[in-house]
Amino acid sequence: MEQIKTSFDFEKPLAELAQQIEKVKQVADKTKVDMSATLTELEQKVSDTQQTLYSNLTGWQKVQMSRHPERPQTLDYISMICDDFIEMHGDRTVKDDKAIIGGFATIAGQTVMVIGHQKGKNTKERQYRNFGMANPEGYRKALRLMRLAEKFNKPVISFIDTMGAYPGLEAEERGQGEAIARNLLEMSVLRVPILCFVVGEGASGGALGIGIGDKVYMLEHTWYSVISPESCSSILWRSWDYKERAAECLKLTSDDMYNNQLIDGIIKEPLGGAHQNPEEMGATIKEQILTDLAVLKKMKTDNMINTRIEKFCAMGVVVE
Repeated sequence: MEQIKTSFDFEKPLAELAQQIEKVKQVADKTKVDMSATLTELEQKVSDTQQTLYSNLTGWQKVQMSRHPERPQTLDYISMICDDFIEMHGDRTVKDDKAIIGGFATIAGQTVMVIGHQKGKNTKERQYRNFGMANPEGYRKALRLMRLAEKFNKPVISFIDTMGAYPGLEAEERGQGEAIARNLLEMSVLRVPILCFVVGEGASGGALGIGIGDKVYMLEHTWYSVISPESCSSILWRSWDYKERAAECLKLTSDDMYNNQLIDGIIKEPLGGAHQNPEEMGATIKEQILTDLAVLKKMKTDNMINTRIEKFCAMGVVVE
């Protein structure tokens, strides 16, 4: 049985079972007594506990899962899904924003443009990537690459994982709001297929800036909302202590988003989260990409664009 990776308080039952399994193995090694029956029983308990635990996560627990430090990020998915990747830099106006990466790649013989947020895995990387919070030049770089993909008639694949667009003074001075709004407009009418995957956090305009697509998917344990639970709690209750309540009220989970017809589908994660088996998660996403591209490439371009626009225009419409 593979080692169980646990990080959160709600995973304590699994951690305790893992400790019991380790103790049984140590006893078996020391005494040379056959403990296989006990191990089998404990492993079955682990499996049952995992099934129960991860199928009943609260909104806040899913937010925690989306932030797991070992969760795969854009560069991980590129290495698992793509045969090759040529990264491209800069917005041709200010600088290269390291929070958003992008470039041409090959997936099963098909050339695509891959764009995504990159948070970083350790302190040094996170500082280098600005924790995945893009400045205006990041969104302008993304738009430049999308236009390049359109020029050469190549599909766009977008991986979304951000706490939000960078809210600093300099970012606002350089037109953060305009850069995101411009991307929403341009992606709506881009004349190539666009597939978007929320692979971690999907916060506000920072996520939407590369999130307009013909198909928008969320991984099972991710969230997508106008605001994070902590920020919502601090605004409404002047404290982060109500973040769990805020998470439930925001309806930000993949199930909530799908039930409200705001995304096209939910991609199931390996048991325990994408970080438990990144290769399996990558293979699942790759299969979804190839399936959708096969359909979208057969559509007439104008029909594809009209369908995309109609889908987003229908969101938020209430029929009494």
